[in-house]
Amino acid sequence: MAALLVAGFVGLFSETALNIALGELIHIFEVDATTIQWLATGYFLTLGILVPVTGILMQKFTTRQMFLASLFFSIIGTIVAAVAPAFSVLLTARVIQAAGLAIILPLTQNVIFTIFPPHKRGGAMGIMGLVILAGPAFGPTLAGMILDTLSWHFIFWFTIPFLLFSLIFGYIFIPNVNEIRSVSIDFLSVVLSTIGFGGVVYGVSAGGDLGWANTTVMGTIIVGMLALIFFALRQTKMENPMLNLKAFKYPLFVLGLVMNMITFFNMLSMLVVLPMYMQMALIVSAFATGLIMLPGSLLNCVFAPIIGRLFDKYGPRAIITPGTALVAIGYGLYAMYGTETALWIVAATHIVMMLGIGMVLASVQTNTLNALPRQFYPDGIAITQTSQQVSGAIGIAVMISLFSAKQSSYLADVANDLPAAAATGSSLVFKISLLLAIVNVVLSLFLKKPAAH
Repeated sequence: MAALLVAGFVGLFSETALNIALGELIHIFEVDATTIQWLATGYFLTLGILVPVTGILMQKFTTRQMFLASLFFSIIGTIVAAVAPAFSVLLTARVIQAAGLAIILPLTQNVIFTIFPPHKRGGAMGIMGLVILAGPAFGPTLAGMILDTLSWHFIFWFTIPFLLFSLIFGYIFIPNVNEIRSVSIDFLSVVLSTIGFGGVVYGVSAGGDLGWANTTVMGTIIVGMLALIFFALRQTKMENPMLNLKAFKYPLFVLGLVMNMITFFNMLSMLVVLPMYMQMALIVSAFATGLIMLPGSLLNCVFAPIIGRLFDKYGPRAIITPGTALVAIGYGLYAMYGTETALWIVAATHIVMMLGIGMVLASVQTNTLNALPRQFYPDGIAITQTSQQVSGAIGIAVMISLFSAKQSSYLADVANDLPAAAATGSSLVFKISLLLAIVNVVLSLFLKKPAAH
């Protein structure tokens, strides 16, 4: 578990760590803001495309083979990124890094659900939840500290010792835990899945920059949607589908999936919009922004394993419903903040928010997958992981374009006051997140402990 979790942490850390250096990289590589954003978008795009394929690869190859392939991609991608002389090389390295993460995340979840009995899974998933939250949350803070003292290359060099530890530990200790089946990979399904998820993520990500009415944006989203429909229809007709959609026959699985998607849509967009609010409306440096967000992230790490054990003891509703309520309170408070808000209030609200997300995230995932029979775990994991990455990417793109549009209209119509405009933009985003968070509170009331399969 240590080998898997460290590798997962590094991958998720890398997902957000570079975001804080994007401004600097624009000048270094002499590219514009839209182009530099591809360092983040390309990462999501690769995850969205590869995670569904991982579901079938986990049934075809041993746990060890999958783990070593993941570490190989992660280490090669990280080294190439650290020495990248040009933007194109750095972007390629990011895609290779993301390929490693696309394997390790579903693999870790599959190992947990295979080696832990149902009454202990909450605790194990609590620790995985810590990794899922701490990686992206610590990314900007640590990267800000590195950037203040060293160059951006060290954001990548910093992670190499952890990846090597994971590789050595995993090589020694990871046995094969999954059943190998002679599954054939259906080429057409892979193509449809790639065009489908890739088209939607690319279209939505580009929509934030090019505008939603742009023909390329509309075209790629429509083509992506059609490919996903054909992909789903093909899976239902096949004897051995690439992704078994029978998981959708279980109502608790579907309910958990929707809650999970809302949580990721809200959480990943908050991790981008909140620093923008602090830096533009409150005029705080990148490093100070990271420090303000640190207490919430640290507390989350402390509470994640405890929340997991409480979930095992008291069941889903006792943990998830209060968690969704805390998240809604957090967004309600964020939506009221302006340019004069004290930094300690922002930090306190972030603590409330992260505690709520910590209570929701791993617990919803555990309950969602517990609703399935064992043979559907690889498919259920592939479906939940893909939907997380896709909804996260959509959340970032949609919320940033709403933030920018509101900010621009304020500057044009009300006053030429950038901090006030940024505060108005972020307030709109947080109001929309609040509405989605309230939907999650209502959905959580329908959760229950799945019957044993």
